Parts: sequence; C-alpha cells; structure tokens
Amino acid sequence: MSRFPKFPEGIAAPFPAQPKPPADDDPTLTPESYLHPAQVARKGRGAVTNLRGRYESVSREAFDDGWQAMMPVDPDDDEDEAPPLKTIVTEETAKSILSRNSSPDLPFSLSLNPYRGCEHGCIYCFARPSHSYLGLSPGLDFESRLFAKTNAPELLLRELARPSYVPDTITVGINTDAYQPIERELQLTRRVLQVLHDCGNPVALITKSSLIERDIDLLAAMAARRQAIAAVTITTLDPAIARTLEPRAASPMRRLRVIRTLAEAGIPVSVSIAPVIPFITEPDLERVMEAAIEAGAGQAGYIVLRLPWEVSPLFRQWLQAHFPDRAARVMNRIQDMRGGKDYDADFATRMRGTGAWADLLRQRFEKASRRLGITHRNRAFGTLDASQFRRPLVAPTARQQARNNVGQLDLF
Repeated sequence: MSRFPKFPEGIAAPFPAQPKPPADDDPTLTPESYLHPAQVARKGRGAVTNLRGRYESVSREAFDDGWQAMMPVDPDDDEDEAPPLKTIVTEETAKSILSRNSSPDLPFSLSLNPYRGCEHGCIYCFARPSHSYLGLSPGLDFESRLFAKTNAPELLLRELARPSYVPDTITVGINTDAYQPIERELQLTRRVLQVLHDCGNPVALITKSSLIERDIDLLAAMAARRQAIAAVTITTLDPAIARTLEPRAASPMRRLRVIRTLAEAGIPVSVSIAPVIPFITEPDLERVMEAAIEAGAGQAGYIVLRLPWEVSPLFRQWLQAHFPDRAARVMNRIQDMRGGKDYDADFATRMRGTGAWADLLRQRFEKASRRLGITHRNRAFGTLDASQFRRPLVAPTARQQARNNVGQLDLF
C-alpha cells in the first residue's frame, strides 16, 4: 500500500486512457499505437495526457455513448482548449534527503531535491517517469500533483552533522526545479541554502526560474568564499515555442535577465542549453550561447534530447499536438542519434547521441565556444572549495535520547 494519500474523486478532470508504453525491445508495437486521436493541449501545461505509468496494472478507456452529440452547443465554449487543471501539493515527511550517484557522465555525486514533480511542466523532463513509483502518471500528474519534502532542511542538517559525512558540493534541484512556483510559499530551497551557507558546504544550482534572485544574499556570500555556482537553463529564445515546451517556467528573456543579475552579484553562472531538440530548439543553439554570454554567463553546456521510459510517448503526443507538420521529421532525427531507437541509456552517449548529426551538433557547439571564448559548463563543478566546511552540532532525536538514557542499544 502506498504511504501517500489517495486523492479524492473530482480533483482533476478525467483524461482519456492511454495505452501502457511499450518496452524498448518490443517490436510488435509502433510509436503511433499510444497516440489518442482526440488529444487537446491544456493551457499552462506541458503534457497532453495523463499517460498510464509503466507499473499500473489497470487502465481506463474513453467510450462515446452518444450523449455528447445530444448536448446543446455553447457558442462561447472553446472546443480546442481543455479546462484548466488545478495544482495539488501534498506534504511529505522524507526519510532521507541526499542522493548519491556514480554515473561517469555526471559532474556531481551528491544531489538534493526538495520537491517531487514539477509545475514548470517541461515536456522533455527526464524526471517524469519517477512519478510512476508513486502510482501517478508521468504526464499531467507529474506537473499538477506535487510533493513537498517539508523536513528537507532538518534532514540535511543531520546529514551534515554525521561524522561519516565527507564535505562535497551538493547540487540542488537536479531532478526537479528547486525554484518552481510552489517554492515562493514553502521556501524549502531557501531554508536548505541557509543550512549550506551556515555550514560552509558548497552548493550548485540549476533552474529555469527567476525566483533564484530572491536568494542572492546567501549565494553571493557563498560565491565570495568560492562555495556557490549556478546554471540557468535556456532551450530556445523563441517565446512561442518555450510557452508550450516549458509552460510555467520563466520566459527566455527573463532567464537572460537572471543570468545578468547573478553575474553582477558575483555569482559564477553558466547557461545550460538542454535539451537540444532537432528542428525545434536546435536552430537556436548559437543564438542562445551568444545571448547568454552577453548577459554574463561564463560557461555553457548542451544536452541532446533524452526520451527515457514514458517521456518518449509523452513527447510524441506533444509533437502531434503542437508541431504535427514536423513530428515525423523530428523523431527520425532523434532516432538517427540514438542508434535507431527513441533513446539509448548508455553512459558514454546518452547526453550527446551518436552519428553524423550528433557530431555536427558537437562541432557547432565547440566552434561557437571558441568564438565566444568560453569553456564547457561541467568543468565548473570542480572549482568549489569544501575546505571551509564546519560540521554542525545537532541535538539528538527523542529516540536517541531514550536510547542513551537506558544505556542500551536499539536493535531496530
């Protein structure tokens, strides 16, 4: 049984059921098999449907019983626009807060995410499949049914107080954006940064939100001690594309202003051009680099579109809803860079792809980098100073106090 609360009926409008995404090695199903003929994009949302997660054992099917055709027509009703979807936030008491990885293609080993799910609604988000573990959809649920780890600052403090903790850079918001809209009210990221600031532990941040400007007081002080860096993700400079691709994130021009504000405050900032989507955001690669460097970014990096698990059918649905004229062309090019598949998870190639087109992207990026006089963003993570770390003193928990009072170890 899930430890998360069940949501009452009627919170969100029903969605047409979507077939379960096929396995990567299943040759009997084609990509078109999970497209629904009546997909309608929702204003302010990235996903088109509530695609069924890969662990779900039951599904629903839409059925037309004829009553819809008999309903009176409202002349003011916009049939091309689905009704708005309410965002629901559930408080979660997390058991741990630091995630560790040893992936050879990632420039960090420690990360912290105050939230599950992300209201920015970026259709390409590689974290979408994680909602399947909660019994929710990686589609609209991922961006509308969010979980806040309300005890994140306290857990972090206890982690840093452990004698076994080795000071290292903690990357905040790598899975879901730590500055998504609900952070304005909950301020979990602010409190996490305060802990890191007070303990002298280095931090790296990546975001699409202007809310990071709120915490410049902490970040600037840490940057002066070489303990803070930030990256701002900009996929395209086209506001119309950005509005459908990442509907609740800051506009591209606003993100450029964030880069300028952080840089002027003395905070090292880079631009992350991720993902690069062929024929959609790809034409903007050099323009984004030039605009970001002009705004004050000192480094840049790019990642080719990744489509793991349910992200693949969700992205295909988004293409059909917003770019039907080039959907097949986009997917063909993506498969050219993934060995004929929608995605290849190999560590050596998953961030850049393979083949002639991936090589062309690499050459374009490297040529623009030399022209602009910048270095690759990943090199920045090794420059932070962890030598100033101060281990905090944390009062023992009630359970630890009880154990100490009786003078006996707890078996469990």
